[in-house]
Amino acid sequence: MKELDFIIETEDEDSRIDSYLASVCPSMSRSYLQKILKAGGVLADGKAVKPNYRIKEGDRIHLSVPDEQEPDIEPEDIPLDILYEDNDILIVNKPKDMVVHPAAGHYSHTLVNALMYHCKDSLSGINGVLRPGIVHRIDKDTTGSLIVCKNDEAHRALAAQLAVHSITRKYRAIVHGVIHEDTLTVQGNIGRSPSDRKKMAIVPDGKGKPAVTHVTVLERLKGYTYVECQLETGRTHQIRVHMASIGHPVLGDEIYGPKKSPVKGTQGQTLHAMVIGFVHPGTGEYVEFSSPLPAYFEDLLRKLR
Repeated sequence: MKELDFIIETEDEDSRIDSYLASVCPSMSRSYLQKILKAGGVLADGKAVKPNYRIKEGDRIHLSVPDEQEPDIEPEDIPLDILYEDNDILIVNKPKDMVVHPAAGHYSHTLVNALMYHCKDSLSGINGVLRPGIVHRIDKDTTGSLIVCKNDEAHRALAAQLAVHSITRKYRAIVHGVIHEDTLTVQGNIGRSPSDRKKMAIVPDGKGKPAVTHVTVLERLKGYTYVECQLETGRTHQIRVHMASIGHPVLGDEIYGPKKSPVKGTQGQTLHAMVIGFVHPGTGEYVEFSSPLPAYFEDLLRKLR
């Protein structure tokens, strides 16, 4: 049994308890949390509450999450665009709309299902059955390079490099507006948004986690800018939050930018993990891989020139 405790802050007051828990526990679906609520697994100031309970500032919420039996994740014959493979690692060019790993209520058609079919039993097991081989992830709508580890030794080595931010990660993006500087660095701690718990945001010092993004202008377009964003840190939604914070949200990003893209042909956020570089866990040598821009991204660039 996993026990979680929360204290309700002013900005969350009067929210439904099931909505609040879904925002602060993104790995659990709202329907799953409602089942826990109905079973008496959520207490507010020591009393069991139901899904429609309206939380109040200062409420002490206690959530008891029952131990789950880990589901059987089935291998699926889903084509993979493999940029590189050896006995230790696999570099995949992830397509748009593919979720990286299974989560509650969504156990099929993910990258992990495809990897299990391709690699058979050759995947690291450090992250358990839901995330075999996965040492880092990119959003469902983001395309590009992703490292997969085929054994635990490789996983530990890559995780250590991620922890000290020594992995090279360069993204390509089309952003709203024309950036006049040739280069700039965006800094700002990233944490959960106080106004919308499902979003990330720039938060005051002392909260969130430090985040740094280095931006280089590649091309100025008609009302937009084509940029390279190099991550110095790797926080959730980092590029999307940082670019929106300076008034240049990623084109097609309906969470941090306009609700509807003004450019026809946009297919979600125009964000692509182009380059990834690291010290190879087997050879000890620095290696770097690049994935080509998807066709829809190239088409948008031509349209905006």
